[in-house]
Amino acid sequence: MPSSSAPGKVYLFGEHAVVYGEPAVPCAIDRRITVSCTKSNDNLISIQAPQIGTNDFSIEFSESSLKSNLSKVEPHLHYILTAIGLSLNFSETTFNGLEIVVESDIPLGAGLGSSAAVSVATVDAVSRTCDVIHPLEQIATLAHEVEQTVQGRASRADTFCSTMGGFVCVEGKKCNKLPFSQLPLTIGYDGGFGSTKELVSMVRTNKENYEFIESIITSIGRISKLGMVALENQNLATIGDLMNINHGLLSSLGVSSNSLDEMVWAARNSGAFGAKLTGAGGSGCIVALDPDMSSIPSLLSTDSCKSAFSVDISEKGLIRK
Repeated sequence: MPSSSAPGKVYLFGEHAVVYGEPAVPCAIDRRITVSCTKSNDNLISIQAPQIGTNDFSIEFSESSLKSNLSKVEPHLHYILTAIGLSLNFSETTFNGLEIVVESDIPLGAGLGSSAAVSVATVDAVSRTCDVIHPLEQIATLAHEVEQTVQGRASRADTFCSTMGGFVCVEGKKCNKLPFSQLPLTIGYDGGFGSTKELVSMVRTNKENYEFIESIITSIGRISKLGMVALENQNLATIGDLMNINHGLLSSLGVSSNSLDEMVWAARNSGAFGAKLTGAGGSGCIVALDPDMSSIPSLLSTDSCKSAFSVDISEKGLIRK
């Protein structure tokens, strides 16, 4: 039974701007989604994913059934079913069904890369069940296609980071791993979620209506470039400053919220070098550069924060078992 595990991620710099070809720097974290897959003979695709709210989901094992169900399911199942259909296109083996089990310790839609992780892990597990072993670069490309299908527009950053692990830089179609090092990161989570598709669409509409939005997006890209230099030099003060500026620019794009802002300021006031929202925004998580983890009690003391925890950078991306 092939089992594939892919990590979540946080953005140090560059979300939203990366959709328009600007550089972004996400890094994989030690929270993962694992997908296990076996062949069956019951003419069904069965999915068990209790941590993400799905028990005993099943549909007919056919291409038409996969396509017809996409518009009827919750977003997380949309990613899984799209990944299954895409992976089956490469199969030359004959079988009559699939049983899939999804295990997750990444909150959905919170900015920690759950959609990318489940896309990467599902593509790899289903492909290997079909006796197809894709190289990592192809897994990242196929998982990006899954996100494009579901979201309408998506960068390569999330799926490349989840596949490769560590720190990466993504700029347009260029995807590169950066030298690995640890950073002391703390996550604050407000218990909610944002719709990546809706938030990306909102930024796109504003960009079309207001010329100055282009300069904000360009500025976020410049922050990513400066951030890579600071990372290479392990200059925590500069990394933190750039995270703070990046959050301000994301707020100006309209993708922050009261809860995210409250957590950002709680982390900064407790001594974190920097803090910002991570991911699409709207709700979800913030990431703080926090060497002594002093921001955790401060975050938990706010009305907005439902949980706070430290994370390590995951040097490994996709893990196959």
